[in-house]
Amino acid sequence: MKFGGIDIIIKKGDITEEKVDGIVNAANNTLLGGGGVDGAIHRKGGQSILEQCKKHSGCPTGEARITTAGNLPCKYVIHAVGPIYGRKDGMEEKLLYNAYYNSLKLADEYGLKSLSFPSISTGAYGYPIKEAVKIVKKALKDFSNRNSSLEEVSLVLFNEDDLKVYENYFNSSL
Repeated sequence: MKFGGIDIIIKKGDITEEKVDGIVNAANNTLLGGGGVDGAIHRKGGQSILEQCKKHSGCPTGEARITTAGNLPCKYVIHAVGPIYGRKDGMEEKLLYNAYYNSLKLADEYGLKSLSFPSISTGAYGYPIKEAVKIVKKALKDFSNRNSSLEEVSLVLFNEDDLKVYENYFNSSL
């Protein structure tokens, strides 16, 4: 499917294997690594990602920071911090939207043509995926109205259940 000039691809996979200009890391506020996607990116990407993350001195929820990709097959990692569900006084939706939108803006600022996202905040941070997917789609649609270098955005889901939620929502609400 296409939003504006951006091809949107939904697939099951391992984001650390994506051969794109940039991948998005579902990071925590420290940017120093953690579990899930964050831990996998830091492990596979190597020490250089951690060293660059330290220079950012963390990242507020809803914002994003960029580093090179170390040993990963992409060029950049955009570290986006999504909200922990139920802990942001009703601001979770806005913060999750901002995490996606700010990642897209940062990718555009760096001239990236292709970017892959995991499902931010839906793992350990407990955001219900059926709510999150609506926010993801809105952020992508809103961003696609901008004149951007981005040509392709992949939504890379780790398991079959999450893939089905994304496919069903994106296909049913075109």
